[in-house]
Amino acid sequence: MLEQLEPQEVFYWFEQICQIPHGSGNTKAISDFIVNFARERRLAYRQDQWNNVILQKPASPGYEHAPAVILQGHLDMVCEKDHDTVIDFEKEGLRLAVDGDWVYARGTTLGGDDGIAIAYGLALLASDHIAHPALEVVFTTDEETGMDGAIHIDLSGLAGRRLLNLDSEEEGHILCGCAGGLRCDCTFSADRKKVEKDLLSISIEGLTGGHSGTEINKNRANSNQLMGRLLYRLSGKAPFDLAVLEGGSKDNAIPVKTSAVLAAAPQDCETLLSACRETESIFRNEYGVSDPGIRIVTERRACRPGEETAVVPGERAGRIYRFLTAAPWGVQDMSADIEGLVETSLNLGIMKLDAYGFTAKFSLRSSVASKKEALTEKLRVLTEAFGGSFQTNSDYPGWEYKRDSAFRRLLEDTYRSLYGREPVTEVIHAGLECGILLEKIPGLDCVSIGPDIIDIHTPRERLSVSSVARVWKYLLEILKNCREEGADYGKEDNIRCQ
Repeated sequence: MLEQLEPQEVFYWFEQICQIPHGSGNTKAISDFIVNFARERRLAYRQDQWNNVILQKPASPGYEHAPAVILQGHLDMVCEKDHDTVIDFEKEGLRLAVDGDWVYARGTTLGGDDGIAIAYGLALLASDHIAHPALEVVFTTDEETGMDGAIHIDLSGLAGRRLLNLDSEEEGHILCGCAGGLRCDCTFSADRKKVEKDLLSISIEGLTGGHSGTEINKNRANSNQLMGRLLYRLSGKAPFDLAVLEGGSKDNAIPVKTSAVLAAAPQDCETLLSACRETESIFRNEYGVSDPGIRIVTERRACRPGEETAVVPGERAGRIYRFLTAAPWGVQDMSADIEGLVETSLNLGIMKLDAYGFTAKFSLRSSVASKKEALTEKLRVLTEAFGGSFQTNSDYPGWEYKRDSAFRRLLEDTYRSLYGREPVTEVIHAGLECGILLEKIPGLDCVSIGPDIIDIHTPRERLSVSSVARVWKYLLEILKNCREEGADYGKEDNIRCQ
């Protein structure tokens, strides 16, 4: 499908990667593929129990005395699909297609985040004609679900002190800092009983969604939060019990669909349906620009004689939707240091009511460690006030902006020479693994680049063909210029944010 695209050496490997299932938590096959690649080319490699892989390639002629460079990306992808797409992400590859300048996967996420980093890395390692210093290529796992691979990887023995992360999604932007984050699980008991009542299915859907870091400031609706708000509003109209409540599949993606099933007396169902129609108008008015497709879909089913449904009774269920209504979400603080940078935010990405209770999973981010701790404490207090239990996991540090970075200046100078214009140097709110890797290698100088990828973490994800080519050319030029360490490569940049 991609064999006609340039650069062929990059898209060849990208297509190979896309045929291997590699969602978060399912990275053994892609990790083994990388190992076999290394064996076939007699490259030194190390694979660990977390499926992280490190590959090493000696310097090309003329670069034997140049300091090594570390290239880094992650092996896992976010697996999301359209509601009418049938695919087993655990076993099936992606169905690639090309539309003009864009590569995409039919009905699913593409995994350009961060499959393009793997493709760039393999293309470099497979080539015998590219000028480069010694390369240490680090592929980590489960970045999308807590950066567990980076947390556990052993980087001892690496010689490089300059790291080029290839997990950015905007060409011409050099990233040099990001927020830290963690996951928070808020859990509530939800004992059930059986009732004979009519069932009312409610679905909030048609939302835009997006990445909970880079797009949290775009005022996009969160279907989980809106469902909590809707249920609270309905509770003031008529009594009901709660049979089903679930939404979202990734805590770092803004959820686009949330479903609930209510059990109510026949005489109350029409009142609840009318309230749903009124609330849909309210939501459309509030989110008509950011989420033009937002809608509330309802279906009523009468109770058959003797039919029982297991439900969480109204009063107990009230704890859940009152908590959802009260819980903070979205942007909480903007940076006081960098204009326009989101400093602190949180996203309710997943929630589910099952036989064991109700759990809401939040992704929390902040570029200020104390603010991250304060928001975590707020969510803990709120959860416990409603009678729930609270747990955190996958805590990772931020990547602090380094004002004096020789490697960043090299990238800026190379970009100016290649394209005749200034790159954008910025700090972002999304999380990257650089902060974790910095803690493992003292003195590490990190930057991050990548080609244009739009709508990541959604089935609308697109990878720009022409941008991949330009960034490939840029990457080769960077490596060509990596002859000296600590040189003064140009003037100070003007820091920006995203």
